[in-house]
Amino acid sequence: MFKKILIANRGEIACRVAATARRMGIATVAVYSDADATAKHVQACDEAVHIGGSAARDSYLRWEKIIAAAQATGAQAVHPGYGFLSENTDFAQACADAGLVFIGPPASAIEAMGLKAASKQLMEQSGVPLVPGYHGADQNPQVLQAAADGIGYPVLIKASAGGGGKGMRVVEQAGNFAAALASCQREAKNSFGNDAVLVEKYVQRPRHIEIQVFADTHGNCVYLFERDCSVQRRHQKVLEEAPAPGMSEALRQRMGAAAVAAARAVHYVGAGTVEFIVEQSAYDQPESMQFFFMEMNTRLQVEHPVTEAITGLDLVEWQLRVASGEPLPLQQADLRISGHAIEARICAESPDQDFLPATGSMAVYALPAHSSFARGAVRVDSGVRQGDAISPFYDSMVAKLIVHGATRQEALARMDAALAQTHIVGLKTNVQFLRHVVRSESFAKARLDTGLIAREAAQLFHQETVPLRLAIAAWVAQVLHTQAKAASAVSNAWQDPWAATDAWQSHAPMRRVFDLDADGQAHSAVLTRGGGGSLHLQCAGVDSAFAYATLPEGGMEVMLGGQRHTAHVYLQGSQVHVFSPQGARQFQAIDRLAHAAVAPADLGRLTAPMPGKLLSFAVKAGDTVRQGQALAVMEAMKMEHQIVAPADGCVQELLFAPGDQVSEGAELLRMQAGAMTS
Repeated sequence: MFKKILIANRGEIACRVAATARRMGIATVAVYSDADATAKHVQACDEAVHIGGSAARDSYLRWEKIIAAAQATGAQAVHPGYGFLSENTDFAQACADAGLVFIGPPASAIEAMGLKAASKQLMEQSGVPLVPGYHGADQNPQVLQAAADGIGYPVLIKASAGGGGKGMRVVEQAGNFAAALASCQREAKNSFGNDAVLVEKYVQRPRHIEIQVFADTHGNCVYLFERDCSVQRRHQKVLEEAPAPGMSEALRQRMGAAAVAAARAVHYVGAGTVEFIVEQSAYDQPESMQFFFMEMNTRLQVEHPVTEAITGLDLVEWQLRVASGEPLPLQQADLRISGHAIEARICAESPDQDFLPATGSMAVYALPAHSSFARGAVRVDSGVRQGDAISPFYDSMVAKLIVHGATRQEALARMDAALAQTHIVGLKTNVQFLRHVVRSESFAKARLDTGLIAREAAQLFHQETVPLRLAIAAWVAQVLHTQAKAASAVSNAWQDPWAATDAWQSHAPMRRVFDLDADGQAHSAVLTRGGGGSLHLQCAGVDSAFAYATLPEGGMEVMLGGQRHTAHVYLQGSQVHVFSPQGARQFQAIDRLAHAAVAPADLGRLTAPMPGKLLSFAVKAGDTVRQGQALAVMEAMKMEHQIVAPADGCVQELLFAPGDQVSEGAELLRMQAGAMTS
């Protein structure tokens, strides 16, 4: 077994690998960029080496620096994690040439499966069913357009060297193909250094089911069952679960055998995932499912914890043992499924704004209590801590929340409860969106396909699950508690009565007004204190007795209208963040003395919604535009984002050039709103 390994990655996967290595008595070396100098993964390892600038291309993609760091620290092997260099043939070969063990498959296997087109040709030769499509080497746009026309729309354009939804577009009609192709090729070039694409028939009502495989150097190869990853946004996974709901044992065995055959075809070693698109004629008819090979990921997957949860195994330990030359710890007949597991990817993004990535510092980062890295009721894999900043340089994922239950229903309930205990303040996240998905009828009843989010959009987006009256009552309770606590701390000192903030008055009942702005609407809550200290609250349509108390585990208990509620309230400047078992809600507290009227938004300014690179403008000075028309394309967190006109108008001036880095809020162009010419 290795004595020391270098982890060529960052974030939660680097922390995850370090945890298993520590348990096995293996020393670890971290690498870090300028942006990650104080990151959690740096402190999780025994040593750390700085390898370059904040951008991935200046650090985590510089494999020559990573190899030099491994050699300088005496590491015997390199674990690539996932993303970055994990599926880079040159890196795997360079490790071998430098005398380092690459904890993954041989470079030849990565090369064979790394290009989607080539791997599909290999699978076709092996008899694995494929979705109709074009996987050829000729990348002439006219050839690709003709192939798409011949296949029939809708079609899916996919980066041949890609993954994670990058360089992928669904094209509904022929007239949109050229623009979608150009965007795919540009994104693929930026993400993978290769702009080759393939074109496939877009399968209707598809499920994304993948098989975890593992092979050693002794000729053994097994499959560790399947994961359903059908719930996706922008072709990126949102929720994953194992085993796949509705999977028959016969289909599981057929898909498992096909996955093992695929691995053996390229002499695979280590952990890998064979991904299939499964077509279904009906949600409740598993016998109607047909599977088609999609691709093989030659690395550990983000969603590997759900497989660990249902098998009780540590897949990173298996990776280390196989890479050191040991045989697989178990054979196929020894493997069993126990219970059900679900994973939710918590990301810094705004689902209600087309999942626009978010950046910022996490003023509050509260998570549910979690168990060990293997099987357990609740598990959290995270690479950040409270106070850490989410930067624009890397992926938007903050953490992974994994739950395990005896049944799928139990796991669903546990996931909802765990998400309710996840409180993040300081940047936008998808936590509440995930709760909406978990609670949706389609997900609860396992009516799964990759179109679930679009189908359930009315219930998933722009939803407020916490009644405003409850949010206001919890806020009032928190303010009263905070002021009482502050007063108690100085109770032995003289206090200026004119500086008091408790609304005390010498006659008549105490009356105090709390002003706020919720969703652009002004509201007021009126709190009165009657005889004997009883409280009464009038707000948001409620006029009732009011009482509150603090809870031993934190948070507030509120009695309003004869009902008991619990909530946690966090104040960030004037922003109030309320979390309850029902969901979360934000609004702005208004100080009457400090509040001034805010000028209406200047529709003549178009600003960047997030930090990133400006890729292109679709207009020039003097052009007239319509509301919603595409004006520019930005790249942030490895994804492209379209910037559209907020109103009709005329473009006056472009303030940046393609390729420029822009900060959040930077003015991209000026336009005269409403100025349209005939």
